[in-house]
Amino acid sequence: MGMSFSLNLSSTPTQRVDPSILYDALVIGAGPAGLNAALYAKRKGLNVGILAERIGGQVLDTPMVENYLGLNQLSGESLMKKYEDHVREYEVPISDEIRVERVSLGEYKEVHGNDGHVYRAHTLILATGTMPRKLGVKGEKELYGRGVSYCAICDGSFYSGKTVIVVGGGNAAVGAAVDLARIAKTVKIVQRSGFRADKVLLDRLHDQLNVEILLQTGITEILGETVVEGVMATNRLTGVVHRLDADGIFVEIGHIPKTGCLNGLLEVDEQGEIMVGPQGETSVPGVFAAGDVTNGPFKQIIIAAADGAKAALKANEYMNRLKSESHGMAMIQ
Repeated sequence: MGMSFSLNLSSTPTQRVDPSILYDALVIGAGPAGLNAALYAKRKGLNVGILAERIGGQVLDTPMVENYLGLNQLSGESLMKKYEDHVREYEVPISDEIRVERVSLGEYKEVHGNDGHVYRAHTLILATGTMPRKLGVKGEKELYGRGVSYCAICDGSFYSGKTVIVVGGGNAAVGAAVDLARIAKTVKIVQRSGFRADKVLLDRLHDQLNVEILLQTGITEILGETVVEGVMATNRLTGVVHRLDADGIFVEIGHIPKTGCLNGLLEVDEQGEIMVGPQGETSVPGVFAAGDVTNGPFKQIIIAAADGAKAALKANEYMNRLKSESHGMAMIQ
C-alpha cells in the first residue's frame, strides 16, 4: 500500500489511474464530492485515484454559483476548474471519459470500466452524482438534441431571439428561465404544481418582461417532425388541453441518482439514493458514498464537497484499521 506523499506544485497534468496498481482508495466521480474526497484522501497519505466520465460533474451545467461561501459569484465551470487545479497540484491520477460499467466487492473492490480495464482498491468512494430526470412523454426521445435539452447553459445560446419552454419549478428551472430570458424572444415556464425555487430567484423571474408562467400545467406531448415545434399541455385544475408553440424545450425537473453500476450491491432508499451513515458509510464495509448520489437531504455544492471530505476521512480510518490488523497477523506468524 503506497503511503508516501509529496506535494508538487508544477502545472504538469496528472497521470491516469493505473489498472496494475492496487490503490488504497478509488473515487468514482469528479464533481465537488469526488474531487474533495480525493484531495482529503491524498493529504492523509492514501494512494488514491479518480475515475470519472467528466471532470466537474453537473456543476459544469450551472450558469452561476452565488451561494458558495467566500466566492460571491462564479460560473459553475470556473468553480470546478479551481477544484480540479487544486487536486492536480497533489498529482492525484485522474482518468476521465471513463464510464464505470459495474463494481465487484470481493477481497478487493474492483471497478470495471468501459475501457476494458479493471481497477482495484481497498476502499471505494462513490460520488457518481445524478442524471437528468425525463418527462417520459411522446416526442421527448425522438426530438432529443433537436429542440429537447436538459442543459440550458449548454444549449441556450442556440435559441437567441426564439421562443423556448422551461419545464420545472425548482431552482434549476427558474434559474434557467431567467438566463434564457436574456437572449430568447419569449420564455414560457411550465410547472405541473407550484414553484419550489428560492425567493431571490423567483423575484428575478418576475422581473423578466418576456416570461410567461403556467402553473398547475403538465406537458403531455412534445410536437415536431424533425425539430421541436411546440408541446401539448393540460391544465390540471380545469382539464383544458392547449398547444404551446416553441422552438425548444428545456427539461429541468430534477435528477436521478447514478447507481446502475452497483447492480444492487448497496442499500438504497425508495428514490434509489445510496443510504449512508454520518461519515458516508454504506451498507458494505470499505465502501463510502458522498454527494448527490446519497440520501442526504440537501443537494448543494458545498454540502457535496463536505460529504467528500467526510467519506475520505472515514476511508482513511478504515485503511488504518486494515493496516493494524495486517500488522497484528504478521506479528503472530
